[in-house]
Amino acid sequence: MSAYRMISAEKTRFPVSRQCELLGVSRSGYYEWARRAPSDRALEDAFLTEQIKEIHAEARGVYGAPRIHAELALGRGIRVGRKRVERLMREVGLSGLVTRKRGRTTIRVQGVRVADDLVRRAFRPAAPDVLWVADITYLRSWQGWLYLAAVQDAYSRRIVGFSIADNMRAELVVDALEMAVARRRHRAVDGAAAATAMTTPSPRASS
Repeated sequence: MSAYRMISAEKTRFPVSRQCELLGVSRSGYYEWARRAPSDRALEDAFLTEQIKEIHAEARGVYGAPRIHAELALGRGIRVGRKRVERLMREVGLSGLVTRKRGRTTIRVQGVRVADDLVRRAFRPAAPDVLWVADITYLRSWQGWLYLAAVQDAYSRRIVGFSIADNMRAELVVDALEMAVARRRHRAVDGAAAATAMTTPSPRASS
């Protein structure tokens, strides 16, 4: 730590002039440094921006401000306002994929049984990894319209698995679930039920 930064850190406890004398620096030199030095807020913004960039890259550019805000808090223990995340993302040109409703993602296939409602609409579990919920939505990207299947932990609201494809075959959902299982390090989803908003045909039926 530089002498000037040490003085700045202790200025509420000790007079600046006394610290300058003890450390062998001039007061004018310290005040010139203080005028030019980045503020604590700017340093925090720089740190947060790097964290946001990492999360955005790990999510392959899918996450927007709400998901990155949740990942900062739940995944990295960093408490920050959502509007601040939005501002920092805007400043470095980051954004998530935009969802648009186009057509149906709930498809009823003749001969395929609709999954039972195992949780009886009780979507407030008492602990993580007790209940996962899943859904499929459309995304507009530079490649065109894509399907996104996401698996969310109902307790933490954290996305634990996702998959993107240009079709809505069973593999889309299976890949998202496999990612969730791998990230949570479970061999099986014991005691957890996944409630989905769609009926997905088998891979053989959709080929």
